[in-house]
Amino acid sequence: MDTNSSSIKSFAFRLKPKADLKKSIIEFAKENGILAGAIVTCVGSLEQVNIRYANQKASETRKGYFEIVSLCGTFSDSSCHLHISVSDEKGQTVGGHLMDDSLIYTTAELVVVDLTDIEFEREADNTYGFQELIIKQRTR
Repeated sequence: MDTNSSSIKSFAFRLKPKADLKKSIIEFAKENGILAGAIVTCVGSLEQVNIRYANQKASETRKGYFEIVSLCGTFSDSSCHLHISVSDEKGQTVGGHLMDDSLIYTTAELVVVDLTDIEFEREADNTYGFQELIIKQRTR
C-alpha cells in the first residue's frame, strides 16, 4: 500500500436549484485549481438522481424529490469517483456511483478539501478495466 501525506485547504460552497451535482464539483475544482480533492460533507436535495449501482454497466435515473444523506469520494479538475446515498419521500434509501444528470432541487451545501501536496490521476486498471486512482506528489 502506497501512502501520501498532504496539507489541506478547505472550501465551503452552495449549489443552487437545477445545478448538476457531479459536473458542478468538477467545475469547482477547475475554478479553484484543485488537483486532489475530497468530499468532507454534503447535505441537500435532488429532483433527479442518476446512480450506477454496484457491478452494473448502465445507470438508473429517478425523478422525484430526494434528500442527500451521504456523498463521499475523491475528485480533481478532470475526473471524480463519488458515491451518493439518497432517500425518497418515504425514507427509502438507495446509493451507488454518482453520475451526471443528478440535479439539485433546493440546495446542496458542500464542504470539500484540496489536498495541496498531491494530485489525482486515473489510469485503466487491468484487473477490471476501470479507471482507478493514481496518487502522485504534486510538482509545483
